[in-house]
Amino acid sequence: MTLADAPRVRRRAHRAWAVAAVTMLALVAAAGFRSSTGALLEPLEEDFGWSRGATSGAVSLNLIVYGLTAPFAAALMGRFGVRRVVPMALVLTAVGSGLTLVMTSAWQLWLLWGLAVGVGTGALALVFGAIVANRWFVTHRGLVTGVFSAAGSTGQLVFLPAIAALADGPGWRWAAGLVAAFALLLAPIAWLVMRDSPASLGVTAYGSEVGTLPVPIQPTAGAARLALVTLRQVATSWTFWALFASFWVCGWSTNGLIGTHFIPAAHDHGMPETTSAGLLALIGVFDIVGTIASGWLTDRIDPRLLLFVYYLLRGLSLLWVDQLLGDAIHPSLFLFVLFYGLDWVATVPPTVALCREHFGLERSGVVFGWVFASHMVGAGVAASFAGWTRQATGTYLGAWITAGILCLGAAVVCLMIPRRPEAAQP
Repeated sequence: MTLADAPRVRRRAHRAWAVAAVTMLALVAAAGFRSSTGALLEPLEEDFGWSRGATSGAVSLNLIVYGLTAPFAAALMGRFGVRRVVPMALVLTAVGSGLTLVMTSAWQLWLLWGLAVGVGTGALALVFGAIVANRWFVTHRGLVTGVFSAAGSTGQLVFLPAIAALADGPGWRWAAGLVAAFALLLAPIAWLVMRDSPASLGVTAYGSEVGTLPVPIQPTAGAARLALVTLRQVATSWTFWALFASFWVCGWSTNGLIGTHFIPAAHDHGMPETTSAGLLALIGVFDIVGTIASGWLTDRIDPRLLLFVYYLLRGLSLLWVDQLLGDAIHPSLFLFVLFYGLDWVATVPPTVALCREHFGLERSGVVFGWVFASHMVGAGVAASFAGWTRQATGTYLGAWITAGILCLGAAVVCLMIPRRPEAAQP
């Protein structure tokens, strides 16, 4: 029998890629409803007569609950498995979003947006992506983390123009229903495709050495206890608090300020909401490129230096944004959108890498959960601060300047993070 007659062995794609694809979709779904808040603030205020403080407060609660859920969700995934937690989180997000269709009072907005959707999307936060990347990939781990980080922008890109158009046309309820339906449809897909670890299928992570035996993920007892114990263990580390503080500023300057208030701020300058929503979606387009590129760079460059550059340039751009807004798109505003998109969550891959390098692979998911919690708490504080600033002064100028100064401070803090300890191994 010749070589040509030998039966061909079809190489099957590694299951890690299917898991990564569903992870990406889940992250997109979670980001979809959250990206709708900026486009729905004014429609809700017009429909119910609520103040900017009331709607911004609901968004703040959503962001804070979203962030605080992350470390406990990471521990829950260790206790009950990713395959169980993810579909339940999608269903909770769909229920919370769907019930907004029949709400009549501001407290119901706080309950549904703030608590239900906050918990559901918090369990599908970037911590979830970090856990999947760490468990399923060895090769291209930083790049995959960058792709997962870009999923939030993809959700913004996919949903925001449609949400703005629906809110401007048939009404905001159609917009909320769109995201609820997408999340509900994705839940059974996640259950069928997701697995807790490569070992559950008898395979190793993608890129592991040939012949390496798969290591099962041992369930951990007491998710809440694990999250709190991990926090106590790392609370004496300067690296942890540096990452905690810088990511707090990251959340302030992205989800809390730009993500929530860019559309109403642009509208204050005479720009139509559909136009500003398109610009925010365009930020999402550029963020996909920037975050994936950041993941690639993280595999090659000191993550501390990357964070320093990201925060420095972001802070400088925020100091000028109020002068760039107007009733139409002009080249300087487009350049801001281009840069801010590239920098939006480019901070995630190097932050995840520093958590893994300084605190080890096993603890990195929960540690990053706490760091991510600070991100969303910062976002929640910023959403309310910017709303109160606008309500008190009639302008967002103070909010832009404050965010710019905070980013410059975060750049300095990141540069002070020590090099990777010799004893810490991934």
